[in-house]
Amino acid sequence: MSAYRIRTGDTLSGIAHRYGTSVSALMKSNPQIKNANLIYAGANLNIPGSRDDFQAGATRPSGATRPSGGSQGPSAPSGPSGDNTAAPSNGRGPIDFARQYLGWNARDLKVSSNPVGRAMQDWVPNNVNCANFVSGTLIASGQIRQNQGSASVYGLMGNLDRDPNFRRVSLSQARPGDVVSMRTPGGQHVVLFAGWQNGRPLFIGSNNVNPDGSQRVSYSQMRYPIMAIHQHR
Repeated sequence: MSAYRIRTGDTLSGIAHRYGTSVSALMKSNPQIKNANLIYAGANLNIPGSRDDFQAGATRPSGATRPSGGSQGPSAPSGPSGDNTAAPSNGRGPIDFARQYLGWNARDLKVSSNPVGRAMQDWVPNNVNCANFVSGTLIASGQIRQNQGSASVYGLMGNLDRDPNFRRVSLSQARPGDVVSMRTPGGQHVVLFAGWQNGRPLFIGSNNVNPDGSQRVSYSQMRYPIMAIHQHR
């Protein structure tokens, strides 16, 4: 999902045609719009893709080993208490939170009361939750504040670029929990680096692996071009 700033003279139907989507999909991705014929210049518009990524796969690749860096306890720490306050992580990183919710459907996770679910935005469509999920793990682990999360891949990339606690690194420098943003045939996708398997990078994120095209938290070994890898300092 990408973001667009409405310009004078824009119409919802014109924007939908420009981005290869529909007025209905735009309104679902932007619940603040109540009237399709009434939009305002300067406002931000979420542009949905048909899905975040195009690689279906099993919840976990055969033979995958869990990266080191924390345990998967049954309990979860409390979530963020405000827009400008980082959540206490109890020493757990984004990768730990991501693994804890492995196998969860995005539709269920984003409305749950657990730390990641509370940090995610409920309105995001069930087939484009990749940035929403990664943002939730970063917020729950205390690496970013609630107001730094984004349902847009580019929005999250920009927020991490502006955060002095993050730096861009190469894939060879990546550590489990780093944020990996990719360019896909339909737009963009973002996941967390989870380690290496059989010489290939392993990722975990909210992926389009359900038969109906909706997302579930799963491992994957996608080979899309990488736009950025953000590492917490």
